[in-house]
Amino acid sequence: MAGCAEVDASAGRGGAGAPKHDGVETRLLDGDLVNFHVAMSGGAKAEDVIAYAECAAAQYALIRGFGFARHVRTQLDESAGNWRADAVYTISPALPEGLRTIDAEVTVQNCGLNGIPTV
Repeated sequence: MAGCAEVDASAGRGGAGAPKHDGVETRLLDGDLVNFHVAMSGGAKAEDVIAYAECAAAQYALIRGFGFARHVRTQLDESAGNWRADAVYTISPALPEGLRTIDAEVTVQNCGLNGIPTV
């Protein structure tokens, strides 16, 4: 299960110089464990790439018919202003245990309001 997208979010975040969402690669690791590789450039910050990965995870959960996700881990890398995140989430039909849970439907709505693309 892989998906790639390139979206210029500058229109939704203030025009030129806004962070650019450079794509998402999704890989199903196990039945409910999913890996997301996301990339950003154009002045992005660590929190931008983390939010991008969370948005991708939330949309993926909805696509697979699940309502929730739980963050497992995220590894960040920055080089010359280009950010990459390697993030892992579990997806589930019911609210999972843990502190870093995501209501997929609410998160996807918020991502749209904030100009962050999803899968």
